Formats: sequence, C-alpha cells, structure tokens
Amino acid sequence: MKNFALIGAAGYIAPRHLRAIKETGNNLVAALDKHDCVGIMDSYFPEADFFVEYERFDRHIDKLRRSGVKLDYVSICTPNYLHDSHIRFALKHGADAICEKPLVLNPWNVEALQELEKEMGHRVNTILQLRLHPAIVELKKQVEEAPKDKVFDVDLTYITSRGRWYHISWKGDQQKSGGVATNIGVHFFDMLTWIFGDVKECRVHLARADKAAGFLHLQRANVRWFMSLDCNDIPEDVRATGKRTYRTITIGGKELEFSDGFTELHNESYRKILAGQGFGLNDAKVAIQTVYTIRNMAETGLVGDFHPFCKNV
Repeated sequence: MKNFALIGAAGYIAPRHLRAIKETGNNLVAALDKHDCVGIMDSYFPEADFFVEYERFDRHIDKLRRSGVKLDYVSICTPNYLHDSHIRFALKHGADAICEKPLVLNPWNVEALQELEKEMGHRVNTILQLRLHPAIVELKKQVEEAPKDKVFDVDLTYITSRGRWYHISWKGDQQKSGGVATNIGVHFFDMLTWIFGDVKECRVHLARADKAAGFLHLQRANVRWFMSLDCNDIPEDVRATGKRTYRTITIGGKELEFSDGFTELHNESYRKILAGQGFGLNDAKVAIQTVYTIRNMAETGLVGDFHPFCKNV
C-alpha cells in the first residue's frame, strides 16, 4: 500500500483520482484545496487529513516525513498554471508526482522539471488516458502496420458545451488555462502525435475564446481539427437529442468510434504508474510544444485546408 497526497480535492477531475487511489489498493493521507466542498472524500478516504491552506498542508506533509510516514505520490488536480509549482512540491517532499493534463503550459517548464527529476531522484507522471483506450491502441497498431509511405487524412472534432461560468473561472483566462486548444485539446494532440508522428507544419485558422481550429501536417497524417465550448457548434441533429458533447475522429472518411471505454482509464493509468510504466515528461513534451505553438500563432482565417465546421462560425 502506497501513501498518497492529493492537491485540488474539490476539482472536477479529483473524484477520478480518489477512485483510482482507492481501487488500486492505496491510501490517501492528506488532501488540499482552497475550497472546502470536498464531501466526495467521504466515499473514499474519510480519515484523510484535509487542508484549505497551502502553508498548513506543507507543514503537515513535512511532519509526516519526520514522524516516519513516507509519502510515495502526490496527485495533482489543480488549475493548469499551478501544475509546475505543485509538481515541484511533490519532488521536493520526496514523492513522485501524478499530474493531470496539461502537465505544464510551456515547453521550457518540461525541461526544467527534467533537471529537478534528476536532482531529487523522483519521477513526474502525467495522465495521458487516450493512449490506453482500446480503440486508440488498435488505431496505432493499424497505422504501424500500414505501408510506411501512407499519409492519412484525419478530421478531429471536439465540442464540449460550457456555460457562462467557464469564462469567469480560471479556465477562461488564457494565461492560466492555455486557452481552448490547450485546456480541452492537449490529450487529443498527444494522441494524434503518438499515433501519426511529430508535427512538421502547423496552421491556425480560427482562434477565439470559446473555439479554435487549425491544420497539422504530421509525419503520417494531415489533420484538420476543430474544438469548441459552444453548444451551437454541435450538429443540429445531435443537439436535438439533448447531447451537449460531440466528439468524432474520421480517418480517410471513416469514423473512429471511441465514445465508450473511458470509465476505467484513470484506474488503468494508476496501475501503469504503480508498476513503473507511467507516461513521463518525455512523453508529454511533444503535445506541450504543439499547444504552445497553436496558442502563440496568429490566425490565418479560412484559407487552405480548413475544417468544414469553420464554415458555420
């Protein structure tokens, strides 16, 4: 049984981490969040210590160490711009880090953390759950078995409706979240480059606070992508069914179905990490560079090979 701490216990994604810690047979000793709406902890670790102040949490973790309680992992579910600092907290307290996506916002943060990993002798793990999805794993296999000179045509569409609160929260602040392509898209860009290879060319056709679109030329694919928080971008027939999320990937005009199978992916991520097979800083680096490039590019407008959903914007 390993000892965990959790930073960001009141966040949206925290329950998946609490469940993964529990269902992999481990123990949560302490949790931190400046918000105290953390009743979900009763379902998993009611005996865990909880703090709303970082300073008291830091002191508590240090006292545990001095009393002989080893902290093995710190799970990080905080806003994107705080990930770098909280990963450093984990390493400096002698624990490995397990951090939600995006691992960090800038490529140079990855390089600095690699130095700290070596210095502290502990590892940074990130959650790249799409790499564990059976349909995605099968797609990667099919691409690897295809003729080496084959270049695939890919359309990625991801629309996840968000209300007005989103733009008031830290997620609506590009300096804190990285913007739409980073906050909701980084794991898709990771998946695409994991399967089809590194980025050779990048263009941004549309860049707004609630949607973005562009083109990626990868080693083995031409990718048109569209991401949005606006429910009005969901196709009308889908919206009529009451659905507020629309996710699809087509490869060569054929749709890849991967709507199901997400339930256990955090658990599986934790199992891999506990077995020493987690995804680390090197794994995350390409996607971090990709979303950084997208975030800092000027939009070109609808020229060239753009995603068809752009026409409706």
